[in-house]
Amino acid sequence: MKSYNPILFDLDGTLTDPGEGIRNSVAHALNYYGIQMSTAELNRFIGPPLAEGFQEFCRFSASQAAEAVEHYREYYQEKGMLENRVYDGIPELLAHLRAAGKVLAVATSKPEVFACQILRHYGLDDCFQVIAGSELDGSRSKKHEVVTYALSRCPMPASGMAVLVGDRRHDVEGARQAGIDAVGVTFGYGSEEELLSAGAPAIAHSVAELEQILLSIY
Repeated sequence: MKSYNPILFDLDGTLTDPGEGIRNSVAHALNYYGIQMSTAELNRFIGPPLAEGFQEFCRFSASQAAEAVEHYREYYQEKGMLENRVYDGIPELLAHLRAAGKVLAVATSKPEVFACQILRHYGLDDCFQVIAGSELDGSRSKKHEVVTYALSRCPMPASGMAVLVGDRRHDVEGARQAGIDAVGVTFGYGSEEELLSAGAPAIAHSVAELEQILLSIY
Protein backbone atom coordinates (compact mmCIF):
# COMPACT_ATOMS: atom_id res chain seq x y z
CA MET A 1 0.00 0.00 0.00
CA LYS A 2 1.22 3.51 -0.83
CA SER A 3 0.47 6.98 0.45
CA TYR A 4 1.22 10.47 -0.85
CA ASN A 5 4.69 11.56 0.31
CA PRO A 6 6.30 14.00 -0.42
CA ILE A 7 3.44 16.46 -0.92
CA LEU A 8 4.10 19.54 -3.05
CA PHE A 9 1.80 22.57 -2.96
CA ASP A 10 1.23 25.31 -5.47
CA LEU A 11 1.11 28.70 -3.71
CA ASP A 12 -1.31 31.10 -5.43
CA GLY A 13 -4.87 29.80 -5.32
CA THR A 14 -3.89 26.77 -3.25
CA LEU A 15 -2.29 27.92 0.00
CA THR A 16 -3.22 31.59 -0.27
CA ASP A 17 -5.73 33.76 -2.11
CA PRO A 18 -3.54 36.34 -3.90
CA GLY A 19 -6.36 37.74 -6.03
CA GLU A 20 -6.36 41.37 -4.94
CA GLY A 21 -2.59 41.78 -5.20
CA ILE A 22 -2.20 40.06 -8.55
CA ARG A 23 -5.17 41.88 -10.09
CA ASN A 24 -3.87 45.23 -8.88
CA SER A 25 -0.34 44.47 -10.10
CA VAL A 26 -1.52 43.34 -13.55
CA ALA A 27 -3.79 46.39 -13.84
CA HIS A 28 -0.83 48.60 -12.93
CA ALA A 29 1.26 46.98 -15.68
CA LEU A 30 -1.50 47.17 -18.29
CA ASN A 31 -2.15 50.82 -17.51
CA TYR A 32 1.26 51.53 -19.01
CA TYR A 33 -0.08 50.20 -22.33
CA GLY A 34 -3.50 51.86 -22.04
CA ILE A 35 -5.23 48.51 -21.53
CA GLN A 36 -8.07 47.92 -19.09
CA MET A 37 -9.50 44.54 -18.09
CA SER A 38 -12.42 43.33 -16.01
CA THR A 39 -11.93 41.46 -12.73
CA ALA A 40 -12.74 38.18 -14.48
CA GLU A 41 -10.14 38.89 -17.16
CA LEU A 42 -7.52 39.82 -14.57
CA ASN A 43 -8.20 36.59 -12.67
CA ARG A 44 -6.86 34.63 -15.64
CA PHE A 45 -3.36 35.80 -14.67
CA ILE A 46 -3.54 33.94 -11.34
CA GLY A 47 -1.74 30.64 -11.75
CA PRO A 48 0.14 30.59 -15.07
CA PRO A 49 3.68 31.95 -15.37
CA LEU A 50 3.30 35.71 -15.57
CA ALA A 51 5.09 36.32 -18.89
CA GLU A 52 3.06 33.51 -20.43
CA GLY A 53 -0.11 35.22 -19.23
CA PHE A 54 0.80 38.54 -20.87
CA GLN A 55 1.54 36.74 -24.12
CA GLU A 56 -1.63 34.64 -24.06
CA PHE A 57 -4.15 37.19 -22.79
CA CYS A 58 -2.70 40.41 -24.24
CA ARG A 59 -1.03 38.99 -27.37
CA PHE A 60 2.26 40.55 -26.28
CA SER A 61 5.52 39.50 -27.87
CA ALA A 62 8.11 37.86 -25.64
CA SER A 63 9.97 41.15 -25.25
CA GLN A 64 6.76 43.07 -24.49
CA ALA A 65 5.79 40.44 -21.93
CA ALA A 66 9.17 40.73 -20.22
CA GLU A 67 8.72 44.51 -20.06
CA ALA A 68 5.18 44.08 -18.68
CA VAL A 69 6.51 41.81 -15.94
CA GLU A 70 8.84 44.61 -14.83
CA HIS A 71 5.90 47.04 -14.63
CA TYR A 72 3.92 44.41 -12.72
CA ARG A 73 6.68 44.08 -10.15
CA GLU A 74 6.73 47.84 -9.53
CA TYR A 75 3.39 47.47 -7.76
CA TYR A 76 3.75 43.87 -6.61
CA GLN A 77 6.95 44.36 -4.64
CA GLU A 78 5.68 47.52 -2.95
CA LYS A 79 2.09 46.51 -2.16
CA GLY A 80 0.67 43.60 -4.13
CA MET A 81 2.68 40.80 -2.58
CA LEU A 82 0.90 41.15 0.74
CA GLU A 83 -2.55 41.96 -0.66
CA ASN A 84 -3.11 38.30 0.02
CA ARG A 85 -4.64 35.96 2.60
CA VAL A 86 -4.15 32.37 3.74
CA TYR A 87 -7.13 30.14 2.98
CA ASP A 88 -9.07 29.07 6.06
CA GLY A 89 -7.92 25.69 7.34
CA ILE A 90 -4.54 25.65 5.56
CA PRO A 91 -2.35 26.10 8.69
CA GLU A 92 -4.21 23.27 10.39
CA LEU A 93 -3.91 21.05 7.31
CA LEU A 94 -0.16 21.59 7.14
CA ALA A 95 0.22 20.84 10.86
CA HIS A 96 -1.73 17.60 10.48
CA LEU A 97 0.35 16.52 7.49
CA ARG A 98 3.60 17.25 9.31
CA ALA A 99 2.35 15.30 12.34
CA ALA A 100 1.65 12.38 10.02
CA GLY A 101 5.28 12.40 8.87
CA LYS A 102 4.75 13.95 5.46
CA VAL A 103 7.54 15.78 3.65
CA LEU A 104 6.06 19.10 2.50
CA ALA A 105 7.27 21.45 -0.22
CA VAL A 106 6.06 24.47 -2.17
CA ALA A 107 6.41 24.40 -5.96
CA THR A 108 5.32 27.70 -7.51
CA SER A 109 5.93 29.51 -10.79
CA LYS A 110 6.23 32.70 -8.72
CA PRO A 111 9.82 33.85 -8.15
CA GLU A 112 11.23 31.92 -5.22
CA VAL A 113 12.33 35.06 -3.42
CA PHE A 114 8.73 36.35 -3.37
CA ALA A 115 7.32 32.98 -2.33
CA CYS A 116 9.69 32.87 0.64
CA GLN A 117 8.72 36.40 1.70
CA ILE A 118 4.99 35.64 1.51
CA LEU A 119 5.23 32.37 3.44
CA ARG A 120 7.45 33.99 6.06
CA HIS A 121 5.01 36.90 6.46
CA TYR A 122 2.13 34.51 7.16
CA GLY A 123 4.18 32.23 9.40
CA LEU A 124 3.98 29.26 7.04
CA ASP A 125 7.62 28.98 5.98
CA ASP A 126 8.53 26.59 8.80
CA CYS A 127 5.86 24.15 7.58
CA PHE A 128 7.91 23.29 4.49
CA GLN A 129 11.21 21.49 4.08
CA VAL A 130 11.54 23.01 0.59
CA ILE A 131 10.27 26.22 -1.01
CA ALA A 132 10.91 26.12 -4.76
CA GLY A 133 10.04 28.77 -7.32
CA SER A 134 11.24 30.43 -10.48
CA GLU A 135 14.17 32.80 -10.90
CA LEU A 136 13.64 36.55 -11.26
CA ASP A 137 14.93 36.38 -14.84
CA GLY A 138 11.98 34.11 -15.77
CA SER A 139 13.93 30.87 -15.92
CA ARG A 140 12.49 27.73 -14.28
CA SER A 141 8.99 29.22 -14.49
CA LYS A 142 7.20 26.35 -16.21
CA LYS A 143 5.43 24.14 -13.74
CA HIS A 144 7.17 20.88 -14.60
CA GLU A 145 10.54 22.61 -14.20
CA VAL A 146 9.63 23.88 -10.73
CA VAL A 147 8.21 20.49 -9.69
CA THR A 148 11.33 18.66 -10.85
CA TYR A 149 13.52 21.20 -9.03
CA ALA A 150 11.47 20.90 -5.83
CA LEU A 151 11.66 17.10 -5.90
CA SER A 152 15.42 17.23 -6.38
CA ARG A 153 15.68 19.17 -3.10
CA CYS A 154 13.20 17.10 -1.09
CA PRO A 155 14.34 14.45 1.38
CA MET A 156 12.70 11.40 -0.18
CA PRO A 157 10.82 9.06 2.16
CA ALA A 158 11.43 5.33 1.99
CA SER A 159 7.93 4.81 0.62
CA GLY A 160 5.18 6.95 -0.83
CA MET A 161 4.14 8.59 -4.07
CA ALA A 162 4.91 12.27 -4.75
CA VAL A 163 1.94 14.50 -5.50
CA LEU A 164 1.35 18.14 -6.42
CA VAL A 165 -1.68 20.02 -5.10
CA GLY A 166 -2.82 22.90 -7.29
CA ASP A 167 -5.81 24.85 -8.57
CA ARG A 168 -5.09 25.31 -12.29
CA ARG A 169 -4.57 23.12 -15.33
CA HIS A 170 -0.91 24.19 -15.40
CA ASP A 171 -0.44 22.38 -12.09
CA VAL A 172 -2.03 19.16 -13.32
CA GLU A 173 -0.14 19.24 -16.60
CA GLY A 174 3.15 20.15 -14.91
CA ALA A 175 2.81 17.32 -12.42
CA ARG A 176 2.17 14.85 -15.21
CA GLN A 177 5.17 16.11 -17.19
CA ALA A 178 7.31 15.69 -14.07
CA GLY A 179 6.05 12.14 -13.64
CA ILE A 180 3.99 12.57 -10.47
CA ASP A 181 0.33 12.59 -9.49
CA ALA A 182 -1.82 15.69 -8.95
CA VAL A 183 -4.74 16.67 -6.76
CA GLY A 184 -6.80 19.60 -8.02
CA VAL A 185 -8.55 22.03 -5.67
CA THR A 186 -11.61 24.07 -6.60
CA PHE A 187 -11.37 26.65 -3.79
CA GLY A 188 -8.75 28.51 -5.83
CA TYR A 189 -9.06 30.00 -9.31
CA GLY A 190 -9.53 26.94 -11.51
CA SER A 191 -12.87 25.25 -12.09
CA GLU A 192 -13.60 21.56 -11.69
CA GLU A 193 -14.09 21.38 -15.46
CA GLU A 194 -10.64 22.89 -16.07
CA LEU A 195 -8.95 20.48 -13.68
CA LEU A 196 -10.77 17.40 -14.99
CA SER A 197 -10.07 18.38 -18.60
CA ALA A 198 -6.37 18.60 -17.71
CA GLY A 199 -6.55 15.06 -16.35
CA ALA A 200 -6.57 15.59 -12.57
CA PRO A 201 -7.04 12.13 -11.02
CA ALA A 202 -8.52 13.61 -7.81
CA ILE A 203 -10.40 16.80 -6.96
CA ALA A 204 -10.90 18.41 -3.53
CA HIS A 205 -13.68 20.95 -3.09
CA SER A 206 -12.59 22.07 0.37
CA VAL A 207 -9.53 22.03 2.62
CA ALA A 208 -11.18 19.33 4.73
CA GLU A 209 -11.70 17.15 1.65
CA LEU A 210 -8.10 17.78 0.59
CA GLU A 211 -6.89 16.53 3.98
CA GLN A 212 -8.87 13.33 3.56
CA ILE A 213 -7.30 12.70 0.16
CA LEU A 214 -3.74 13.46 1.27
CA LEU A 215 -3.94 11.30 4.39
CA SER A 216 -5.67 8.35 2.75
CA ILE A 217 -3.75 5.11 2.16
CA TYR A 218 -4.60 3.04 -0.89
